[in-house]
Amino acid sequence: MGDFLNFIQQILSTPSLLVGAIALIGLISQGKAIEDVIKGTIKTILGFIVIGSGAGILVGALNYFGELFNFAFGVQGVVPNNEAIVSLALNDYASSTALIMAFGMFANIIIARFSRLKYIFLTGHHTLYMAALIAVVLTVGGLKGWQLILSGSCVLGFTMVFFPALAQKTMEKITGDDSIAFAHFGTLGYVFSAWLGSKFGNKSKSTEDIKFPKRLSFMRDTSVAIALTMFLFFMIVTFIATTHADFDPAMIGGNNWFLFSIIQALTFAGGVYIVLAGVRLLIAEIVPAFKGFSEKIVPDAKPALDCPIVFPFAENAVLLGFLVSFAGGLAGLSILVLMGGSLALILPGVIPHFFCGATAGVFGNATGGRRGAILGAFGHGLLITFLPAFLMPVLGSLGFANTTFSDADFTAVGIVLGNIARVMQGYGLMAICIALPMIPILYNIFYPQKSNTPAANKGC
Repeated sequence: MGDFLNFIQQILSTPSLLVGAIALIGLISQGKAIEDVIKGTIKTILGFIVIGSGAGILVGALNYFGELFNFAFGVQGVVPNNEAIVSLALNDYASSTALIMAFGMFANIIIARFSRLKYIFLTGHHTLYMAALIAVVLTVGGLKGWQLILSGSCVLGFTMVFFPALAQKTMEKITGDDSIAFAHFGTLGYVFSAWLGSKFGNKSKSTEDIKFPKRLSFMRDTSVAIALTMFLFFMIVTFIATTHADFDPAMIGGNNWFLFSIIQALTFAGGVYIVLAGVRLLIAEIVPAFKGFSEKIVPDAKPALDCPIVFPFAENAVLLGFLVSFAGGLAGLSILVLMGGSLALILPGVIPHFFCGATAGVFGNATGGRRGAILGAFGHGLLITFLPAFLMPVLGSLGFANTTFSDADFTAVGIVLGNIARVMQGYGLMAICIALPMIPILYNIFYPQKSNTPAANKGC
C-alpha cells in the first residue's frame, strides 16, 4: 500500500505526468482513436518536459548572475527561494505535505464541480509548495492528524480555484479567449501589475508594437534581443566582480570573463526559446484534450496552467518585465536599508524576478500597453520585496529565519494564515479552514447562476 501511495504521490507532484494523465482521461472520454490518445498524451507530456528543460537552463544561467551580482556589489541579506524553504519544511513535514497535496487536489475538483470557480489547477510543483507552507503553519496552529489533513486540504483546494479566478479577466485579454486559465501562486503580483496598467497605462501602445530602426530590425527577433540584453547585464556584473581582490575564477568556471558573459547570455536566450516552444506544443494538445475531462467530471472547467503559458502572447513584455521587476526589487532593497533594519533585507532573487516579473510585464501590457508593462512590473518588483519581508517574522518563529518564500501568493497566504494561527488555534482554526471552500459552493447553491454563460468566464 505504501508503494502504491508513493507511486500516486509522484504522479501528482510531477507536472508533466499529472497533465499527461488529465490529457489521457480527456481523450479517452471523448472516444478518440487509440492512436490519437497515444499521440495526444505523449505530446502533452513532451510539452511540459520541454518547458521544464528550458526552465532548468534559465535557472542555471540566473544562478550564475545572482551570485555574481551579490558578490560584485557586496550585498548581504535574504534571497527568497521557494525550493530552499520547501526542502527545509519537508524534513519534518513530508507526510502531512503529501497528504494535503493529494486531498487538496481532490478538493480543487470538488469546488470546481459544485461552485462557479471552474478551474483545475495543474501546476504541480506550486501545489506542492503551497501544501508545505500550509502544513507548517497549521501544525504550529495546533492541528495534527486528520484535523491537519482536512483543514490543510480545504485551504489548498480553495487557493487552487481562487487565484486562477482572480487572474481570469486579464487572461482573457492576454490570450484572446477563455479556453485556458492561469495557475501560478504569484497571482496577486500579476493582478496588481494589471491594475497599475489599467490605471496609468495606454493600452493602444503595446510592447509588441515597438518599432526598431532598419539597421536594428534584427532586435525584433526575441531570441536575439534577449541574448544581447543579457550579454550587457552579464558583462557589466562579471567585470565588476573580477575587479574585487578576493574574486575566485571558479565563480565563472575558470573562463575568461568576457567569453563567460557571451556563453551565459546565449544560454539564457536558448532557455527562453525552449520554454516558448514547449508552451506552444502544450497548448496545442492540452486544450482539446481537457475538453473531454471537463465534460465528464467538471462541466465548463478550464485547465489552469503555469506562468510561461502567457509568454508567447507578449514576448517583448517578457524581457521588459524581467528587467523592470528586478529594478523594482533593487529599489525595494534600498528602501529596506533606509528603514534601518526594522524589516529583513530582501535581496532581489533573479529567478523569481524573471519568471514572475516577466509574467507581470505581460499582465501589465494587456491592460496598459508598454507603459502598463513598465509600471506594473516595477510595482510587482516592490511587492515581492516587501511581502517576503513581512512574512519573515511568521516564518522566523517556525524555525526558518534564514529563508522565505518568493512569490506573492505564498507570502500573502503565509502572512494571513500564520497570524490567524497565532491568535486562534485548534478547532477554531480548523473551522475557518473548512469554511473557505464552502463559501463558493454555498453561494452557488443559494444564488444559482441565472444566465447560460459560465461564471468562470467572468473571473473574480
